[in-house]
Amino acid sequence: MDNFPPVVKNILIINVLVYFGMIVAARYGIDLDKWLALHFVLADDFNAAQLFTYMFMHANFSHIFFNMFAVWMFGRILENVWGGKRFLFYYVVCGLGAGFVQEIVQLIHYYTVLSDYDGVNMGSGLVIPMSQYLNFMTTVGASGAVFGILLAFGMMFPDERMFIFPIPFPVRAKWFVIGYAVLELVLGISNNAADNVAHFAHLGGMLFGFFILLYWKRKGELR
Repeated sequence: MDNFPPVVKNILIINVLVYFGMIVAARYGIDLDKWLALHFVLADDFNAAQLFTYMFMHANFSHIFFNMFAVWMFGRILENVWGGKRFLFYYVVCGLGAGFVQEIVQLIHYYTVLSDYDGVNMGSGLVIPMSQYLNFMTTVGASGAVFGILLAFGMMFPDERMFIFPIPFPVRAKWFVIGYAVLELVLGISNNAADNVAHFAHLGGMLFGFFILLYWKRKGELR
């Protein structure tokens, strides 16, 4: 088995280069998030290309490290089984789907909550107009695509035993994926915005991945 099949290798390289590019740009006063992060669809800074570019942006080192570790750990197995073209298609569509679901969830939140306010209190007496606040509603990271990868691994290798820290015993892949999905759903519904995690984007990646896998299986293209 190739530990670094080409698509996985290039995904890792691109994400790392973009991450360091963000750091360098920030030192020159350039915020790449303004153009490449996924903004709320009603925000002035939104553009459709961000549904793709946001997958290569990460908030900090731990964010990119754990995402890329998962791409290497599970993605290389899927690419070796499926081939590069199929894996790349799956990865990108899961990422796009995650961004789309995140936009829908934010849109619902806007019309049910935020639209009642003219501005938002940012603390220390600072109140900014709602139109300006919408530009702060951004999403970054490959997590949606990664969750799609986790789903595919769990569906293709359901009985594979995995050691998950800090669980002291091996867990079958199918139970790990189901448990993770339930956790994301609970955290998303609880609206725990303090953790600054796009839980519904993660679920969106899984949802789109599930439909792709179901389609391939019905066509007899998936074991």
